[in-house]
Amino acid sequence: MINRRTFSKAVGLGTGAAAVSLSGLQTNASAATTSDQPSGTSAPTVPTIATGTHTEFRTLKHVKAGVLDIGYAEAGPAHGPVVICLHGWPYDIHSFVDVAPLLADLGYRVLVPYLRGHGSTRFLSRHTPRNAEQSAIALDIIAFMDALKIEKAVLAGFDWGSRTADIIAALWPERVKALLSTSGYLITNRKAQLDPALPAVEHNWWYQWYFATDRGKKTMEDEDKRIALCRYVWTLVSPNWKFDDATFARTAEAFKNPDYAAIVLYNYRWRIGLIDGDRRYDRCEKKLAAQPPIGVPTVTLDAALDPFTAPGDGSTYRSHFTGPYLHRTIANIGHNLPQEAPTTFAQAVVDADHL
Repeated sequence: MINRRTFSKAVGLGTGAAAVSLSGLQTNASAATTSDQPSGTSAPTVPTIATGTHTEFRTLKHVKAGVLDIGYAEAGPAHGPVVICLHGWPYDIHSFVDVAPLLADLGYRVLVPYLRGHGSTRFLSRHTPRNAEQSAIALDIIAFMDALKIEKAVLAGFDWGSRTADIIAALWPERVKALLSTSGYLITNRKAQLDPALPAVEHNWWYQWYFATDRGKKTMEDEDKRIALCRYVWTLVSPNWKFDDATFARTAEAFKNPDYAAIVLYNYRWRIGLIDGDRRYDRCEKKLAAQPPIGVPTVTLDAALDPFTAPGDGSTYRSHFTGPYLHRTIANIGHNLPQEAPTTFAQAVVDADHL
């Protein structure tokens, strides 16, 4: 999930963006748009499809990359411009099961990797520490791009995926053609995380504190209990999304990865300073602690019903983006924005690519 400090600073702000009609957006999602940069070439309109039109990916592959054997879905022409879609927690590649074919039909080569600890992605060695600090996950995606000989790609994500994409865009901008970041600038500031947030914000982060306890650890290490917890989180953070049992079950398979509990627990405990990171990532984390700016062309999306997204027009994180920029607030949509509103998300990817 997103950075609680980012939300805490923004609670109470009004909505500052004027509503604009956007062709090609999801029929159940409206948007308010702001932009202070000129557009590039005209972007094509993504056809509108219903959520859940697709249920499976046609092509699943594996590649050895860095310390991992990464499982990933692929769609579209092999030589098309590359879009890498990055999922969050508690989700998996199926958050993009409708987005990927929409982009593939426009000629993009779409890659959707399972993050470490999820789905068919595995560590190559049992001796590799099951680390999950933010820079480790970002370096996994750099290694993934290197393994597939991808010099540059459009990065699009939400939750952990947004954070990962933001980090790559900030530290390795030469690898990023454009960025779509749901919930804006999510690079974790661990020092800021040490300060208490407002009570309403702390309440939203109940599972983070739960994971800090032995009770939470035992739940995550029990497969049935962690799957039940993840389903409950879905209902809380996407109140309007009427997903069925089959939709959740497809994603829940990814939670059966043998390293899932270790990765999730590490990530959330590390963020709030309960455990130290791996020294091999210290250099990256030092840079990230300075909250580096992002200069690549960027679209940010805020889901209006996401409890982790502060109300407003993106102004709370606007200063972090120094290149061509566009912001949209999506009405009636919760945290899992790409799966709840795939046309909206896909259109934002295309628009980012044309900034």
